[in-house]
Amino acid sequence: MSSPRRAANGWEYLTAPVLIHNTQAILNNFGRDGWELVTVTSGANGEQLVAWFKRPSED
Repeated sequence: MSSPRRAANGWEYLTAPVLIHNTQAILNNFGRDGWELVTVTSGANGEQLVAWFKRPSED
């Protein structure tokens, strides 16, 4: 398995809310679009989870 390549211009980032009842499907969809999960944190209200993703920038 080859390691992901880092684009010369760096990374682009995305944050998205994570619905607890559908976590696997949400993460798999982002993965198919080339996004790598970096971390999951609590949202502003402390109840909702927010996923942070990155992928090589195409710029």
